[in-house]
Amino acid sequence: MLNVFWLLLGVVLIIFAANWLTDGAASIARRFGISDLVVGLTVVAFGTSTPELSISIVSALQGNAPMAIGNVVGSNIFNILVIIGVVALIRPIKVERSLMVNDIGLVVLSALALLAIGYGDILGAGSDRIVSRVNGILLLLFFTIFLRYTFSQAKSGNHDDDPAAVKGAERKELPVWHSIIKVLAGLAGLVYGGDRFVAGASGVALSLGMSEAVVGLTIVAAGTSLPELAASIAAAVKGNSGIAIGNVIGSNIFNIFLVLGVTATISPLPFGGITHFDLLVMMVASLVFWLFCWKFGKRTITRPEGAILVACYVAYIAYQVVSVPA
Repeated sequence: MLNVFWLLLGVVLIIFAANWLTDGAASIARRFGISDLVVGLTVVAFGTSTPELSISIVSALQGNAPMAIGNVVGSNIFNILVIIGVVALIRPIKVERSLMVNDIGLVVLSALALLAIGYGDILGAGSDRIVSRVNGILLLLFFTIFLRYTFSQAKSGNHDDDPAAVKGAERKELPVWHSIIKVLAGLAGLVYGGDRFVAGASGVALSLGMSEAVVGLTIVAAGTSLPELAASIAAAVKGNSGIAIGNVIGSNIFNIFLVLGVTATISPLPFGGITHFDLLVMMVASLVFWLFCWKFGKRTITRPEGAILVACYVAYIAYQVVSVPA
């Protein structure tokens, strides 16, 4: 009963906190002339990835590496198939040209990097499937390059004008202090709400006999991705499509390059129950996301495509549930 209480409390906190974070971040972006897209790729993405970072570090320190890796892999699958899918169902997503050229490729690259590490036994890189400290340092190096490139693009103003962002610029701006308080309160609410959700959901799942790897891929991944889902839906409803899609792209890159990079540097991470199939699903989801953005040169993810993404996630979860030993 207590687990159900924590689960419901986490959901409520996450919904409210996502609105505070989105409003505050968008206001700061407009005031300082930063595009919604850059804010989504950095500030919002980092904030909503904080649950993944904290849970993965704690899991690794407690010797539960499969949950740490499963959290990241499952979160990235959830981000693309569910968040992009749901946002597209609410409002078709227009993708900026600069985003296609500069950022979505990094989502595919980050997935490919983790896929190569996880398939090391097949590729002849050794029999141990593990994210080593050297791998972690390399992932952090990629993350540093991503941040530097993103901020250099922001300074050069190399982003298309987003009609929704332009419209948003005409709205009344919040005072700076008010915006900062909203961002901080939103981040705090997202972190604590995500933690409570995961605590409750994990307790329920483990009591049903699910393995730690599967819990990480499904329950924990969905729970720690609720901040991204709530923030992206709130941004889409309010017309900030740049924050909505930038949040997902930034979070996926953060999850692999930063979260796994930091965690593996602290303690090497054996893949354990995270299978080749799970890593392949993450890779294919990233490629499908990229292809849907490029579709016929229109750079728009439509409602039917959003429905396909959500249906793919339902099929993946069904596979995980069926695979649980009786």
